[in-house]
Amino acid sequence: MMMNSKKCLFAVGLLSLAFAVSCAKGGNGVPPVEPTVTVNPYNVAANEIYPGQTFTVQAQTTDPAYAAVTWSESGAGWTLVSTSPPNAASMIPAEAVYSAPVTVGSQATVTAALVSDPSITGPVTLTVADVFSEITPSTLTIGTTGGQNGNGLTQQFTAINTPDDAPQNFYWTCTASGVPCNDFTPSSPSVASAGPGIYTYTPADKCSGSCVLITAVSPLDPNACANNAQDCTVAKFSQVASRVNGTYAFQFSGFDNNNHAVALAGTFTANSSGTITSGFADLQNSSGPSQLSINGGSYVPTTADTKNSNNAGTLTLHPSGSYPYKFQVVLDSSGDIEMIEADGNGSGSGIAQKSASSSTFTGNQTFAFGLTGVDSIGSRVGYAGVLPMNGSGSITSGQMDANDNGNATSFCGTGPCSVSGTYTADQNISGLLWHMTVNAGTADLLDFDIFIASGSTSKSNPLTFYAISTNPVATHPAVVGTLVLQDSTQTYNVAALKGYSISALTGTVTATTTACTAPPCANVSLTYGYSDGNGAFSGQFDQNNAGVILSAVSFPGSSQTTSPYTYSASGTTGRYIFNLLGNPNAAINPLPFVLYASGQNRGFLLDQSSASVMTGTMNPQGKSGGDFVNSELQGVFAAATTASASSNVTPQVANLLITSPGSAAADAFSGTQYPGPESLTGTITFSASAGGIGVGAIALTAPSAATDSVYVLGSSGCSGSSPVCQITSFFVIDEDTSNPNPSVIFAQQ
Repeated sequence: MMMNSKKCLFAVGLLSLAFAVSCAKGGNGVPPVEPTVTVNPYNVAANEIYPGQTFTVQAQTTDPAYAAVTWSESGAGWTLVSTSPPNAASMIPAEAVYSAPVTVGSQATVTAALVSDPSITGPVTLTVADVFSEITPSTLTIGTTGGQNGNGLTQQFTAINTPDDAPQNFYWTCTASGVPCNDFTPSSPSVASAGPGIYTYTPADKCSGSCVLITAVSPLDPNACANNAQDCTVAKFSQVASRVNGTYAFQFSGFDNNNHAVALAGTFTANSSGTITSGFADLQNSSGPSQLSINGGSYVPTTADTKNSNNAGTLTLHPSGSYPYKFQVVLDSSGDIEMIEADGNGSGSGIAQKSASSSTFTGNQTFAFGLTGVDSIGSRVGYAGVLPMNGSGSITSGQMDANDNGNATSFCGTGPCSVSGTYTADQNISGLLWHMTVNAGTADLLDFDIFIASGSTSKSNPLTFYAISTNPVATHPAVVGTLVLQDSTQTYNVAALKGYSISALTGTVTATTTACTAPPCANVSLTYGYSDGNGAFSGQFDQNNAGVILSAVSFPGSSQTTSPYTYSASGTTGRYIFNLLGNPNAAINPLPFVLYASGQNRGFLLDQSSASVMTGTMNPQGKSGGDFVNSELQGVFAAATTASASSNVTPQVANLLITSPGSAAADAFSGTQYPGPESLTGTITFSASAGGIGVGAIALTAPSAATDSVYVLGSSGCSGSSPVCQITSFFVIDEDTSNPNPSVIFAQQ
């Protein structure tokens, strides 16, 4: 039997003791086999019992296995309900059912003793844990205009109780300036909900600031918020006319209707009602670069799905000299805008984020970057590198690597190429931070426009820029991508990258295969990896290579006694070589990738040599990688395609609602996806065989049956006074052989 465990819960450790019957040696001088008893609570997380819980413990025995035991317990109020003998034929150990008291903090030691020798015992200490509740999303803004019939927009909320086995029902309350909300479902705080479900609020209250509070507490601890604020999470939010308001930077990549690559990066400003008042964009397409003034546009929330109307909408930009760009978008709780093209002129995906202050660039800072695009004949190109900026307009001692359709040397020779250049502030266009010119090796000068996106000088929230090339595509690759401030506190050697990471990669397939009958097709993968600080890399990956599936592949393989899965540092600039993918089960060695790190286990990845030109990011996994369980994945998520490697990919955005029944049961997966809208339904489950590393699967039932692989990226609340963990972001890839054009989907609360 498997037992769930959680690092992030306060727990009393498992005390499993085995006592020897004798220290004497046998007649042949070999010590006799010593019987043992180990008691395990079945399907109970971290030995924590919720108040009044009825639970089962099992006695695992050796020499012999499935031996008979007697049960005893110490601790007031802990009641033995029933016992059952072992069944060796069915491989079921002896079991006992207990009922816990309702007093939080009560402890008991449950002990099983061998009937054949009562001196051989196995105790386990159990604790009655307080029930902690968390509600998501806990901080956001809710729009007051744009809903159906001019009403406010609707926001979904979900909640979770821990311990994980605690009943997942709640008393919900909603107040606005201390009085009950006018439009909240459920409306009766005195009736416990039947499960996590969907609970919605429509802003029909007249109050300002963060005046609306929503709580959800367990009926087992109905006064949790009143007695101890840390025992519950309060959703606290503001009402605004429009969630899109202020100055944003954005980037977009995709294809036009003639399958030619298109890239767009720029900035726009929206007023408090969501009207776009100004902006600027650089466009790269088959005609070459152009600069566009954005003279208008709007953000309009959707009316197609009322429960998701606070998150979903359309963003329209009206650039001069071009057709209007229309995007279907979803917003996460932080207000980031994930978007796909929805104007009929092509397909692609992108992101917009509130622009940070330009003062966050303080000079003498180094940025890691990753850029992807096409060369003059439309072949896929990837760049990655580091740009040290001296604060006075110069770039010195930079590095970069390139891959042009499988050729790593055609651009600037063998990597890493030396990079130098200049950057000049733009004095006229708000949000356009610099014009940058770089020289890599013997290559011609590359020109870029740089737009300030989000972040700060903090290593946990690093400053981010969007970059787009401005050279003619006939002579230089047209690329778009991201620069991220490098953590200057790190020494970028092998030891610096010790820890857990999630890598997401996207590439293309141009050859016709059994699965890819109409190239170009897409090649995507997700990798959970552990860097040991000494150059060894291990973990698990999933890959859909144009319909050829590798699912839950552990690396290195059991037969790879000299592991080819390694990583090494090139000096201390942040350049590493990681060996990824391949197939250890079929003796196919991994591919070398260059990583330019922006921090610990974080940076930009570039396939060094294959024609797939796989590009993407490595990201540190939240919670330091481990012991995720289903009940930690719950809430409202905004999801979207990260990039399209092929013109045959159909980019998607979606609102997702994931609700947990608690314990180890599969979570309910539902939502609305675009293009469409189409309803999503299914389940999401973490694999017990994956050891709680945050790898699972989505089994979709609508709009059609499909199987997706899920890799957890971020989490919160796993330390400090609150023991409740919440998964806040994850990656998804499609793993159906019928889909040779998959994409990487990123979901964020």
